Amino acid sequence: MKKSRPFKIFAGLLITLLLVLVAIVIFVLTFDWNRARPWINHRVSDSIGREFAINGDLRVHWEQGDAAEHGWRRYVPRPRISANDVYVANPDWTSTGPKLASAGSIVVAIHPLPLLHKEVVITDLAVDKITLAAQRRADGSNTWTFKDNGPSEWDVDIQRLTLGDGDLRYLDDGIKLDLRAKASGINEGADAQKYGIQFDLSGSYRNAPVTGGGKVGKVLALTDEHTQFPVQANANLGKNKIAVEGMLTDPRAPAGLDLKLSLGGASMADLYPLTGVLLPETPPYATTGRLIGKKSGAAWNWTYKNFTGTVGGSDLEGTLAYSPRKPRPMLTGEITSRQLRLEDLGPTIGAESNQSKASRGKAKNQPDDKALPVEQFNTAKWDALDADVKFNGKKLIRTHDIPLNDIQAHIKMNNKVLTLTPLNFGMAGGDISSNIKLDGRQKVIDADIRMAARHLKINQLFPKLESMKASVGEVSADAALAGKGNSVSSMLATSSGELGATVSEGSVSKFILEAAGLNVANLVFVKLFGDRQVQLNCLAGDFVVEHGKADARRFVVDTQEAVINVTGNVDLAKETLDLDVRPQTKGVRIISLRTPLYARGTFTNPDVGPQKGPLALKAGAAVALASIVNPLAAVIPLINPGKVDSVDCGALLAQANKTRNEAKTQPIKKK
Repeated sequence: MKKSRPFKIFAGLLITLLLVLVAIVIFVLTFDWNRARPWINHRVSDSIGREFAINGDLRVHWEQGDAAEHGWRRYVPRPRISANDVYVANPDWTSTGPKLASAGSIVVAIHPLPLLHKEVVITDLAVDKITLAAQRRADGSNTWTFKDNGPSEWDVDIQRLTLGDGDLRYLDDGIKLDLRAKASGINEGADAQKYGIQFDLSGSYRNAPVTGGGKVGKVLALTDEHTQFPVQANANLGKNKIAVEGMLTDPRAPAGLDLKLSLGGASMADLYPLTGVLLPETPPYATTGRLIGKKSGAAWNWTYKNFTGTVGGSDLEGTLAYSPRKPRPMLTGEITSRQLRLEDLGPTIGAESNQSKASRGKAKNQPDDKALPVEQFNTAKWDALDADVKFNGKKLIRTHDIPLNDIQAHIKMNNKVLTLTPLNFGMAGGDISSNIKLDGRQKVIDADIRMAARHLKINQLFPKLESMKASVGEVSADAALAGKGNSVSSMLATSSGELGATVSEGSVSKFILEAAGLNVANLVFVKLFGDRQVQLNCLAGDFVVEHGKADARRFVVDTQEAVINVTGNVDLAKETLDLDVRPQTKGVRIISLRTPLYARGTFTNPDVGPQKGPLALKAGAAVALASIVNPLAAVIPLINPGKVDSVDCGALLAQANKTRNEAKTQPIKKK
């Protein structure tokens, strides 16, 4: 009897516990949960600081545990809660309507055991006939942020989400977006095997219509890291065309998104309000690549991988990565191009657009009086991000000009300071290397430019000039300039520094030299019997630049038949020429009107011709001798005896090369 007493006590306790559990189950199964709706509505409303209500039927059912689980847990029954006509109210200030979210039906399956350690594990959540109306204001406040009750002791884990029909509206005052979507189930057809929901898009973006649509999966598993949720969508958003296709892979994990992304539009700059990434004004563009998103804490890092595309008539390919770091986001990557047109870069490098010309009263098809680019650099958004991008281009085409090739550029933006270090390219059979710095931290840009040209071929510098095709010789040059301004034109107009160039032995067209010197006999001979080359011994020139005016410190050309000295200046601010060209022959010329020339006028409309004083003296002397002495004597003033000595090219080039290689920028003096 003594041994059976503890057993009876234990058996009694066990039976009591079982009776309590049975009573609880009976209570749950038989209790009319609709009677608890007012209490539930009040508690939830008070917790979130917003009205919440279950207006329809509320039921609780029990079902068998998940057979996929191991051990005894699979036998633990689970409650399945269903509620109809559920809604959460919007704050009073919103213009999207009184309800943030409403659902025709919500079904929730809960794992009961994790509740013991304050964890709500929702194994299944199914929502149907849902309506969402969310809004974000320009200051960042939104309708989906609820009352802050401090850190919660409870964790919520949703493992499986099933979506049904619904309507969505998203209003974003910050980017002026009003987007609407209408979703419905896909129950038949080929798409039903992969997708579960189709949707149509409508609305407006910056007062431009938004249209589009797409398909997504119906069931999203949120636990398995290998789960793939199919997505396919396209939209015309403002001036941009966007299309995505691919899989969402475990959205809660760092590698949560891998999609094929296609973008197109009128200008890459139009993407700034959507992406926050500062991109330049461009011609129409189109790209396709892989968009990979990786979540790091609350931020997402994005990579546009192995994209290919076009901008205007140019092609681009490469990989770009965007990281939302502090204090500024960072854009890194590498871009390559087989063919890049300079006009496609447009205002990116300060080239003037047709729109800018039109604003100055210039018609698109009329010549402009400005030769240097006047398009303003937009530094207002230079602090939107930092950048470290490398560019390689096979060929760059400049309209009506010499093509560039093998372009290499390392583009960096750091706290509104833009550097191209280096910017190298091939041109006219030679190479040009440069380092450019544009400091946009002040209202007016501080610019510093250093450039070196080596082995440029004379005949390739004038590809459209027939008489230059047989010319040989190489040009080397250096420049070091510093200026202030928000366009290339204004930078050069205020610049100070040095420019220099030399040409080693070669040959140039005799026709050009003789035409420049007005040697009538030789000019006629060449026109009748063809051109021939004249030996070019050397050319040396350098300019000193102060406040946009380049004065010729030295400019000498020595050829087999003449020595040419050039003096004067080039005004980069006014874009004008004021040069004197004085050729002196090395040999006797019969019937020579050789006389000093002038080169004046503007860059776009230069005026080159003989100086009238010396030419008139020669002509007057010839007329006087013909009338006073003898008609044959008229030839005497037109004979050039050619007593000029040859230039010591070795010494001249050595001196010029030293000056050229040591070209320095000058400090900008405040006026």
